[in-house]
Amino acid sequence: MSDMGSLSPHDIAKACADAMWVEDNATRHLGMTLVAIAPGAATISMAITGIMTNGHGTCHGGYIFTLADSAFAFACNSHNQKAVAQHCSVTYIAPAFKGDVLTAAAQEVSRRGRGGIYDIHITNQHGDQIAEFRGHSRTVKGTHLPEQG
Repeated sequence: MSDMGSLSPHDIAKACADAMWVEDNATRHLGMTLVAIAPGAATISMAITGIMTNGHGTCHGGYIFTLADSAFAFACNSHNQKAVAQHCSVTYIAPAFKGDVLTAAAQEVSRRGRGGIYDIHITNQHGDQIAEFRGHSRTVKGTHLPEQG
C-alpha cells in the first residue's frame, strides 16, 4: 500500500471496504452486493430469497436489519479506523417479499471523537421505502489499512 497521505478520502474508503469484504462472511454468504462506497457512506443490495421469508410470507425483519447493519458497517469503517456498532434501531415501514431486491443506503450524520451516527434508508427495486435504520458506532483500536510512517 502506498503512503496513506497520498490517498484521497474516497481511495481510503474503497481500500477499507475491500479489506473488510474479504473477511465479511455474513454479508457475502447472504448474497449482498456492495454497490457504492465513499467516506461515511455505503450502499449495499440484496435479493430476497424464499429462505428469507417468515410465516406471513414476507421477508423476515432480521434479514432487513442485517442488510442495513452491513451498509452501516461499511460506512462507519470507511475512514480507516475500525468501528463497531454500539446501538442500532430499525423501524419497519412496508413489507418486502421473495424476489424483491432491497437496497440499504447508509449516510454518516455525525462523527465526533469515538462516536458516530449513521442513517440507513432501505428501499425495494421500485424505490418504495421498506425500513429506516439508525446506527451508533464506536471506534475501537486498529485500522483496516497499514499505517505508513
